[in-house]
Amino acid sequence: MAVAVPAAECRRPRRLAAAVRAPARVRVGQPVGAEGDHRAERPRVPGPSAQDAGSAIVEFVMVSTLLLFLFLGIIQVGLVLHVRNTLAANAAEGARHGANLGVDPTDGGPYAQRLIAGSIPGRSDTTCTGAQIDGPGGVPLVQVTCEVRVPLSLLPFGGGVTVHVTGHAVKETP
Repeated sequence: MAVAVPAAECRRPRRLAAAVRAPARVRVGQPVGAEGDHRAERPRVPGPSAQDAGSAIVEFVMVSTLLLFLFLGIIQVGLVLHVRNTLAANAAEGARHGANLGVDPTDGGPYAQRLIAGSIPGRSDTTCTGAQIDGPGGVPLVQVTCEVRVPLSLLPFGGGVTVHVTGHAVKETP
């Protein structure tokens, strides 16, 4: 709906119109755009064009997907390292148990398995074995070796990682 406005109201006052049109300090013979001429064109500032319409959404999706996989990968590495450190601590504890006087060194493996089942939920598939070996200089040692497969549950690729740790302790002798 158009509203008709009288022509007298649309005009600017003469003084204002003259001030807008008046050139500022232009010398005769000086080319337009030379130093001191305020009528020079402003430099064109690059901005979004019609070809770039909607590209921000696509870039956001690509970058956020990349950042999501990076974040999930960092969390997955943290989980695998937690399982590995807990497994190593329990294997060393199993070796210390098997190294006690009067305890069979092979009992260190099942002891470590019980510790792992209690400290890492859902890790009943861990296999631990204990054995007595000779260390440097013929010192009797108890070695407990544990192995578990850790699934990569946060990342869409890969089935899992097998973590293998060994704990040692000096066997007590009478």
